[in-house]
Amino acid sequence: MSDLVAARFLVTAEASPGLLSRLLQPLAKRDLTADAVHAVRQGEEVHAELVLDAMPAGMVHLVAGNLGQVFGVLSVETVLPAPLRAVA
Repeated sequence: MSDLVAARFLVTAEASPGLLSRLLQPLAKRDLTADAVHAVRQGEEVHAELVLDAMPAGMVHLVAGNLGQVFGVLSVETVLPAPLRAVA
């Protein structure tokens, strides 16, 4: 079984009808469901955040790549939690 990680995908895209459903498609095709989705339109752009509290670590780069291929997406940033440091 793959290690699970929390991941946030920060997406900037051109504002267009159907954008939000297109952003969820890369998750759905991998049988993943976002724990939170937040999107704000700012002029001609939409800034969206897709949050997954636990997803297979091996899928993070695949989902990020698929999000980057969505029509109208300008950028995708993946945010993973920092590894915990051992306290001596």
